[in-house]
Amino acid sequence: MIEQITSAIKYIGCDDPTLELFESQYDCPAGMCYNSFVILDEKVAIVDSVDLRCKDEWLERIDKALCGRKPSYLVQHHMEPDHAGCIVAALERYPEMKVVCSAQASKFLPQFFEGFDLSKVEVVKEGDELDLGAHKLLFIAAPFVHWPEVLMSYCAEAKTLFSADGFGKFGTYDADADDWACEARRYYFNICGKYGNQVKAALGKVADLAIDTIAPLHGPVLEGEALAEALRLYTVWSSYGVETPGIFIAHASIHGGTAAAAEHMRELLLEAGCPKVAIADLCREDMAEAIEDAFRYGTLLCCASSYDGDVFPPMHFFLHKLAIKGYKNRRIGLLENGTWAPCAARAMKALIEKMSGITLVEPVVTIKSRMHASDEPAMLELAKALL
Repeated sequence: MIEQITSAIKYIGCDDPTLELFESQYDCPAGMCYNSFVILDEKVAIVDSVDLRCKDEWLERIDKALCGRKPSYLVQHHMEPDHAGCIVAALERYPEMKVVCSAQASKFLPQFFEGFDLSKVEVVKEGDELDLGAHKLLFIAAPFVHWPEVLMSYCAEAKTLFSADGFGKFGTYDADADDWACEARRYYFNICGKYGNQVKAALGKVADLAIDTIAPLHGPVLEGEALAEALRLYTVWSSYGVETPGIFIAHASIHGGTAAAAEHMRELLLEAGCPKVAIADLCREDMAEAIEDAFRYGTLLCCASSYDGDVFPPMHFFLHKLAIKGYKNRRIGLLENGTWAPCAARAMKALIEKMSGITLVEPVVTIKSRMHASDEPAMLELAKALL
């Protein structure tokens, strides 16, 4: 597929529909895409490489798009291997080409490619321009979105922002194009969630630019209403705001007793007027989706079994990952289960203490083995306090 983005910019990226796990941890039921572009001007620039898994297809698409011309530059916005994997292959095909990247990215090149010839590199920084003729690329530093070396670039002539991993999503290039937010949200909070302040700073740098098109490294090119909605959501997400009113219940249950209590809490919350209650079984459902929903809603209820003097491991991992992803500015309620020595709440509190801006909602509910009629008053009190 050679798609025309503008009269001078063509899409030459590749779908990877057989990829099952992105970064060896995130489920990709629809696969993944690695976006790459070519700008055809007096000088030709390839914009970003792709994963090594797609090398042959990518090189073929470059050849087809160039129609016999030779590229002067490979602009590399981000050095993660899913985008930089074919840099050496491209240089072997086009030895006169220069790799344009940030100073930090140039240090990463010989780490990924032993013996890399740094004379092939042209280092740029924020405010620098790459003159291709009728088109120029203005470079914008976007450190920790989501690696420290990241650049974005803006082409005023095409009103196009090349946004690196910003505005990316899971899935192939045209998968779920009508529901961008679903997989973009899961991608954002699991990949960039820790770096909300840096994402917010990058958004501020491009706020006054005339942008008709956003070209990310994953997912569809964004235009029109889709672009406006993506910018709105990124503003909410990067400020750790609440996207959807409601409560998210995450439970980790060994023999089903805790799961039943979590489901009952859901019923109590809905009966009490909560506009939406989402629920996830941390033992069986996609952990990345649970992380996504924890950020999406303003209130989280954690229901977990006690285990080995601690908390059941799926809940431990969930809270640990929330902490390292920068979870903040939320309310959290706790329900624990234990047969002889309930300790899950204590363990969960210790993990939550690593987060900032968290309000613990009282009371903490303790059930013994199974939910009993005598637990109903405490559960109802917690439900009302969570609203």
